[in-house]
Amino acid sequence: MKKNSKIYVAGGQSGLVGKALVSYLKKTGYTNIVVKTRKQLDLLNQKKVDTFFKMEKPEYVFLAAAKVGGILANKTQKADFLYENLAIQNNVIYSAWKYKVKKLLFLGSSCIYPRLAPQPMKEEYLLTGKPEETNDAYAIAKIAGVMLCQNFNKQYKTNFISLVPTNLYGPNDNFDYETSHVVPVLIRKFHEAKLKKNKDVVVWGSGKAYREFLYVDDLAEACIFLMKSYNDSEIINVGTGEDITIKDLAKLIKKIVGFEGKISWDRLKPDGAPRKKLDVSKLNKLGWRSMTNLSEGIELTYKWCLKNKVF
Repeated sequence: MKKNSKIYVAGGQSGLVGKALVSYLKKTGYTNIVVKTRKQLDLLNQKKVDTFFKMEKPEYVFLAAAKVGGILANKTQKADFLYENLAIQNNVIYSAWKYKVKKLLFLGSSCIYPRLAPQPMKEEYLLTGKPEETNDAYAIAKIAGVMLCQNFNKQYKTNFISLVPTNLYGPNDNFDYETSHVVPVLIRKFHEAKLKKNKDVVVWGSGKAYREFLYVDDLAEACIFLMKSYNDSEIINVGTGEDITIKDLAKLIKKIVGFEGKISWDRLKPDGAPRKKLDVSKLNKLGWRSMTNLSEGIELTYKWCLKNKVF
């Protein structure tokens, strides 16, 4: 991938990962980056996606566009998560093949692994059991995307790679109470509770589940690294290799935000999978490691929120 190569970042105009990718590409000297808003290019529309690829003819594609959300959104919008993600993936991957894209990078998700997979989760654990029920629709869509890339490679000799990132957070995240993931929603909850001088903050579940978190700028760096150095059909995990209980995560965010009240737990709400820690030894052997620790990343995210008056 040369500095003047034509690079299309699907989701680069509005998504958490897409924006981080575009920023990192520009920062490292790439000059021919194509991004489109959903109004300019609806990735659910096969005809419009086909026309875009026919006209633009990108050489490299980062497929970071997706319908995403936390436990609540995944539980209540299963049809939307399944349909929209399948449609986006199918349209972009098919057009990438049809118009001879040199290389495509597809972003999966750690939820593609079985709910009770051994920890840490190795790439070979894919399809060895059922995914977590609360986000199975999203997981199945992402598994389909991985298999589509693999089978285009097998049948048509394309170079489509699939990454499996862990839970992400950072600037440009979604901070909506109904649809966001755990880190952004807790940042918002503790911030607003601090302003209102509330006595406590209620957090979903028991707090016993473990999760791994990766700062989105680190993922962007890993994506560029792998786009340049990885050419295998097999999936590759991208994460920190470290996890934390939701209980300790809440305590950390409470401290960073400066909330002085108590944390209460709504145990009637689901925890999701008991643990989701990635084995990142394959990526580490290639020469890449995450450099942003969780405390630093959350501080950077909170400062960004305050600067941009997110809430």
